[in-house]
Amino acid sequence: MRDILFLAHRIPYPPDKGDKIRSWNVLQHLASRHRVHLGAFVDDPDDVRGVARLEGICASVFWRPLSPRLARLRSLTSLISGAPLTQGYFGDMRFRAGVDGIIARHKPSLFYIFSSAMAPYVAHHHGARVIIDMVDVDSEKWRQYAETSSGLARLIYAREGRLLLALERRAAAAADAVIFVSRAEAELFCRLAPEAALRTRNVDNGVDIDHFSPSLTFPNPFGDRPAIVFTGAMDYRPNVEAMTWFVGQVLPRLRARPTAPCLWIVGSKPSRSVRALAGPDVRVTGWIPDVRPYLSHARVVVAPLQIARGIQNKVLEAMAMGAAVVVTPQVREGLDRCRDDDLLTAGTPVAFADAISRVLEGEARHIGARARACVVRDYGWAKNFAALDRLIDADPDEPVVPTGRPALTALDLSV
Repeated sequence: MRDILFLAHRIPYPPDKGDKIRSWNVLQHLASRHRVHLGAFVDDPDDVRGVARLEGICASVFWRPLSPRLARLRSLTSLISGAPLTQGYFGDMRFRAGVDGIIARHKPSLFYIFSSAMAPYVAHHHGARVIIDMVDVDSEKWRQYAETSSGLARLIYAREGRLLLALERRAAAAADAVIFVSRAEAELFCRLAPEAALRTRNVDNGVDIDHFSPSLTFPNPFGDRPAIVFTGAMDYRPNVEAMTWFVGQVLPRLRARPTAPCLWIVGSKPSRSVRALAGPDVRVTGWIPDVRPYLSHARVVVAPLQIARGIQNKVLEAMAMGAAVVVTPQVREGLDRCRDDDLLTAGTPVAFADAISRVLEGEARHIGARARACVVRDYGWAKNFAALDRLIDADPDEPVVPTGRPALTALDLSV
């Protein structure tokens, strides 16, 4: 049993968002085998209630509140310093002092850094092994934002993509291992940072296949109309854009059906533009305590994201529930363990509407069962953590800084 420092840019509990689902499951797994000392930001006051749960599994917990409004203002200083906005957003001297205190008291032999934004907090420490879980290539998301924006926003997003990639590459150069949520993300990073290829791995996300199971029964929240369901945090730009595209481009093509389906947008904090989509054929739920009744009774679950990084947990959860799922090629890229008949893929409005119609008409009646079988076969957490355990349990006598890898102190990663 070793002492591990686990740093996360967002408190892992409750696991109600994609990154938190991953960080919570990784943290829980590590804490069952080691003494884990957690340092994390809390950007939602409601999440403070999760601290007690984390204290129950961790050897120690240190957290700092992070006001999104103040963090955005702080990130503007990066425009002057030449650092990525992300680095300014998460830069906090008190948090740094807390991390330094954890390291001084417990002398962890391994740093598990969840997201490249947290790498600066251990930049001045050395002697411990370093694993950076970047989850996905975050810089690529900003590059894609730039491609779909104009004016000043385009310039800012392009700058962030460029500088954040530089930070990701420097952080990777200083790590013993860099892991991503899918093979596609790992391969993308290797193309962008070929010098890190030998240290880059993927540890896929998983699903609690007992919690998300078609054998469970739930009341029908929909009524008689066939339901198309999308789930996700509805203040997240890719999700907002996905629903705007779907309502504008796909849903009109389905209204001519004898029994027109209704789209249910299920997720917390719907933005103003998402709320504006509500109407006779579109329902916006806001926060709900349990997504499973919606997945259980959906005729089709959709993930029409145009910008999709990593593995979409929403898709794995729907597949685990035995739902028929239609995704864009961007989403499908992260699901490399799925076969083509485990879910439907469509890239254009016409193709997306046709795929949904096929499911509604019963032409793809077995796809839900195949989806469930895929998740059980390849996306259980226990199976996917075997690769992580091999990295964690690597021989501690191996050099912490292999030949050709700079020490962390050689990097410009100051907070």
